[in-house]
Amino acid sequence: MKTILPGSRIGVLGSGQLGRMFAIAARRMGYRVHTYSPDRDTPTGQIADLEIDAPYEDIDRVREFALGVDVVTFEFENVPAATAEAASQCALVRPSGSVLHITQHRLREKTFLRENGFPVTKFEPIRKMEDLRKAMLGFGPAILKTAGFGYDGKGQYRVKTLPEAEAAWTAMERQEAVLEAVVDFEAELSVVGARTERGECAFFEPFCNTHANGILDVSSSPAPFDERVCENARDLARDVLEALNVTGVVCVEFFVNRNRELLINEIAPRPHNSGHLTIDSCITSQFEQQLRAVCGLPLGSTEMLRPAAMANLLGDIWGDGEPNWAAACSVPEAKLHLYGKSNARPGRKMGHVTATAATAAQAEQIVRAARSMLGRRPALQD
Repeated sequence: MKTILPGSRIGVLGSGQLGRMFAIAARRMGYRVHTYSPDRDTPTGQIADLEIDAPYEDIDRVREFALGVDVVTFEFENVPAATAEAASQCALVRPSGSVLHITQHRLREKTFLRENGFPVTKFEPIRKMEDLRKAMLGFGPAILKTAGFGYDGKGQYRVKTLPEAEAAWTAMERQEAVLEAVVDFEAELSVVGARTERGECAFFEPFCNTHANGILDVSSSPAPFDERVCENARDLARDVLEALNVTGVVCVEFFVNRNRELLINEIAPRPHNSGHLTIDSCITSQFEQQLRAVCGLPLGSTEMLRPAAMANLLGDIWGDGEPNWAAACSVPEAKLHLYGKSNARPGRKMGHVTATAATAAQAEQIVRAARSMLGRRPALQD
C-alpha cells in the first residue's frame, strides 16, 4: 500500500464544483492539484496548480497528464472508461476504472446491485421496442431512464401508458435504457462513505434530501429517522463499498418506503451534493475524506459537530440580475459557497448555502431563508 504524502501531486479527471472543493481541501493539506477536462477557467481549474483543457478522448494527453501526478481521482463519473484505463497505465487511479465502469451506467449499476443481493427498485433493461412493450405490462407508473450518462434528472421520463413510454424512448433516440417502477417513498436518504485500500471505512450520518425538478434542492442531517433506519443505511453503504472494492469516497442514495425499508436508487463514486454540508458541520469534510482515502492516509473523524442543512443555488436565481449577496450574508448563521461559474443557466448548480443550528429542521429554515433573500433587490441609495 503506497502512501501519497503532502507535497505530492493529485490528478483530478473532471473540473466542476466537486473538484473545486476537493482541490481546496487538498491545497489546505499541502498537496498540489492538476485537473484535466475539455474546458477552461473551470471551478476546479481556478483552484488547481495546473489546468489542462483537452478532450477526454485524447489518450496521449491523458497519459501525459497521468505521468505528471502521483494519483488520479474523479470528480464526476461520466469520464469515458477508455480515459480511466489510459490514466491507469501511468498512475494509480482511485477509485478504479472498474468502479467507474459500473456506476456510470444505470443498467450495469442496477444489475450489479441486484446480482449482489442489494435491495433495489424493480427494473427491466430496454434494448428494443419489444423489451419496452413487455416490461410495461408488468409496471404501473414507471420511469424510463437512459442507461448511460444521466444526472440531475437528465435522461428521465415519467410514463404511465405504453404510448407514453414509446414516445419517451423515441425521444431518447431508442438508446439503451432502464425502465424502473415508481416507488411510493416517504423520504430520500443518502450516505457518503469512504474506504481505504486496506479496507478501513468511515461513514457520515445519513442526509435527508428533497428534490425539485429532478435536482437536489435541500439536504439536512441528522436525518429524521430512528437509529434502526440510519444504521441499516450505513450497513448497506458499507456492503456496497466492500462489493465494489472501492478506494475512495462513494455516495449511496436510498428511497425510504412507507414501511421504513430501504431501496438503493443510485451510487455515485465520488463526493455528493448532499454531503456539501460536511464542510461546515463535521470534523472531516467529505472532500478531505476523499483525499485521505485516495492517498492512503488514515481516515478522519466523521463526527458531526452540529446539525446542519444545505440549499442549492441554481442559475435560476440570476434571472433578474445579480443575486443580492449582501442580503443573504446578513443571515449570520449562513455560509455562502460559490463555484466560480461565469455563465448562470436555469438548472445549473452555481453554489450552495449551508447553516448549522440546534436541530436539522432549524438549519433547514435558515438556509431556505438565506436563499430566498438572494432575490431581494437592494434598496436604492439617495
